[in-house]
Amino acid sequence: MQLTVMQTLPALNVGGVERGTLEVAEELVKRGHRCIVVSAGGALVKELQDMGSEHITLSIGKKSPLTLRHIPKLRQLIKQHGVNVLHARSRLPGWISYLAWRGMQHRQRPRFVTSVHGPYTVGPYSKVMTYGECVIAISDFIHNYILTNYPQTNPDKITVIPRGVSNEKYPYGYQPDGEWLAQWQQQQPQLRGKFLITLAARITRWKGQEDFILIIDALKSAGINVHGLIVGGPPPNRQTFYQELKNKVSAMELDNHISFLGHRNDIREIVSISGLLLSLAKEPEAFGRTALEALSLGIPVIAYDHGGAAEILRAILPAGLIAPHDISAAINLISRFHHHMPVVPDQNPFTLQRMLDRTLDLYEMMVAGDQP
Repeated sequence: MQLTVMQTLPALNVGGVERGTLEVAEELVKRGHRCIVVSAGGALVKELQDMGSEHITLSIGKKSPLTLRHIPKLRQLIKQHGVNVLHARSRLPGWISYLAWRGMQHRQRPRFVTSVHGPYTVGPYSKVMTYGECVIAISDFIHNYILTNYPQTNPDKITVIPRGVSNEKYPYGYQPDGEWLAQWQQQQPQLRGKFLITLAARITRWKGQEDFILIIDALKSAGINVHGLIVGGPPPNRQTFYQELKNKVSAMELDNHISFLGHRNDIREIVSISGLLLSLAKEPEAFGRTALEALSLGIPVIAYDHGGAAEILRAILPAGLIAPHDISAAINLISRFHHHMPVVPDQNPFTLQRMLDRTLDLYEMMVAGDQP
């Protein structure tokens, strides 16, 4: 059975939702299906098209009353292209998709799927993400978020499909090539012989950089030859906080023990040469992709015991969990790991292929008239 699947989202720029859209699109084409993505466009459009998918430019994510004018146009596109599955991946595109879908005659409607990618602010605007005939939750944490905050949602229509990482891109035991290592050592000579601890996250107040600085300071004071790597840059509106962090590092005399590496395209390589990765988000994250990427490489992770990161560690390395915001527990556990590093099991239940298989199985079951 050949399907035509239409995915809707605000734009195709860098981000987890966008990357997941491309991953599903690529798998659909690989299996002989047709994939159409509707968005305002962006940096990833060419990559999407190179995979064999189609892109239709429609500004369905702009927060303006004028965006409602796209409802008839989207409805027309659904009919014109014979769409079997309409998959909304974000809230405003979710509303435009839902209203276009609801306005169609019942026999003309495709199956309607929504994905809840995060713990959105609770209210009528976010509630549309529970309106799918099937609602995909990307973790058990998100599944519980839906039922707690929207208790009228039928639990039978929620399907948990965790996101995943590619074993090919993040192979267990991966080592960077000699060229990368030589360049790294030339650029970062101060790191030679140090115990490297990495925090890979955007620079925002809730991602845990402040806790990370305190942890590195305590480890240094305990005599551990440690160096902290903060990987990730600030969004344009977070420059003030970024400067606050740098000032704090200088005031604590940690300039020789903490490096701000900014946005990097070689995070895999940096994590692979690290002793540990920390996941210190102040609020529960929907999934915890960076923790999973590190564990897939075989690098131990210490994470606050909440959200999607906790689910990942419980399945792979439960010894790495600590109570949220407990900096003392983090320091003690890092010290123990430094003395006797745990071996990360070579098993990853959260693979990209499993996520893709389950998503496409869901599409096919819905079109066949079976509820998942």
